Amino acid sequence: MDFAFSDEQVALRDNVRKLMSRIATPDYVRKLDQQQAYPDELYDAWVEMGLLRLPFDESLGGVGGSALDLVVLADELARTSFDFYTAYSSSIFCGLNIAKMGSQAQKDHWLPKLLSGEIKMSISMSEPDAGSDIGAMRTSAKRDGDGWVINGRKIWATGAGAKRNVINMYVKTDTTADYRKGMSLLLIPNDTPGLQLRKLEMLGRRCTGTFEITLDNVRVPAENLVGGENNGWACVMGGLQIERITSAAGYCGSAQAALDMTVQYAKDRIQFGRPIGTNQAIAHELANLQTELEAARSLVWRAGWLVANQSPDALKMITMAKLFGSELYVKIANACMQVYGGAGYSMEFDIQRHYRDSRSATIGAGTSQMQRNLIAGLMGLKVR
Repeated sequence: MDFAFSDEQVALRDNVRKLMSRIATPDYVRKLDQQQAYPDELYDAWVEMGLLRLPFDESLGGVGGSALDLVVLADELARTSFDFYTAYSSSIFCGLNIAKMGSQAQKDHWLPKLLSGEIKMSISMSEPDAGSDIGAMRTSAKRDGDGWVINGRKIWATGAGAKRNVINMYVKTDTTADYRKGMSLLLIPNDTPGLQLRKLEMLGRRCTGTFEITLDNVRVPAENLVGGENNGWACVMGGLQIERITSAAGYCGSAQAALDMTVQYAKDRIQFGRPIGTNQAIAHELANLQTELEAARSLVWRAGWLVANQSPDALKMITMAKLFGSELYVKIANACMQVYGGAGYSMEFDIQRHYRDSRSATIGAGTSQMQRNLIAGLMGLKVR
């Protein structure tokens, strides 16, 4: 097992870092956070650089990148803002699901548009009464002639309001089926008549945007059904591993950014005639956090290696990486706020954004409680 970057991964990391430094300046990030605006310029630059093609097979117009390549990319994108990683990954996860579960006609129709930047994609799964328990969803789709008619309400739909966005929405196509059965995946452009978006005021991760979606007799063609009728759960599970491993990598990137700026602040901030970083309590705290972060990153890399090699042990390692990485980002952001003192509570210092953004890490892509349940189950323990 070799955790050293390949020459191609080093080039990917360096080129992405240069691109992010050029466009996603601190002022740019602050502006988008304050205005709650989508990073359109940055997304277009990713398209031009070919980053959306990274994980797709060459036969689909991609470059055939591996799970480890995505881990490298996620870490770099999230160092500027975890929300920027989210803007990228939403389209990628949806596209990979179509590549895996879609028909040839769907691949031919949707993937060229996605990889060229003509459209974006986002996921909509949660409902007011169906969060972690997605099998309890009530939004329904009924077959009507040559199409589907959808009614219901979705919430916490990240990126749903982006320009030219196609929402990958999970709905019930058989309302009599038990739990996760009877669920299907439909592709719904966000400008479809009858679909209304309401942007939610969120504590953090405000760039990509989080929305409530109301659907009133929304109609889409029958060919917008991906993976077959009542087969939505397979679509959910098909993309779960890559979502969680790249999310874990993103948490490491964001946590490293928060820690780096705090180390610099500890060097610059003078109290009692010397930098606060010379105080053993602060220096040791930051040293401990960096050590834990390296452990988290090693866990991510091992999980990525297992995914790339299609190991049966991948799921447990991915779940542990997601759990450890997400909780560590929260821990580091909180500790860094303490080092900043009163300055950290000011909106003029960027550490407060990490504090706000980190709070969703232990909720999105599966809560910490769900991750622990899954790990325990894989250990042979039955949790009720």
